[in-house]
Amino acid sequence: MRTLNDTKIGEEVRVSKVVGNFALKRRIMDMGVTKGVKIFVKKFAPFGDPLEITVRGYDLSLRKNEAENIIID
Repeated sequence: MRTLNDTKIGEEVRVSKVVGNFALKRRIMDMGVTKGVKIFVKKFAPFGDPLEITVRGYDLSLRKNEAENIIID
C-alpha cells in the first residue's frame, strides 16, 4: 500500500482512497483530493514538510501527516 508521502518530485499518481478520522478525511476531500483524481507532485520543502502538489488544476500544500492518509495506485 503506497501513500502520497512515498512519491517523488515530478511523479503523477491517482488517488485510490483517503483514510483517517472523519474530520481529516473531510478536510482533505474538501480540498479536491478524492478517489480517482490525478495528483502531480511539484516539490517538497527543504526539510520535506510540506509537499506541494497540483490537483484539479490548482496548487495545494499538504503536510506529511496528511499525505500519509492518501492511498495511491
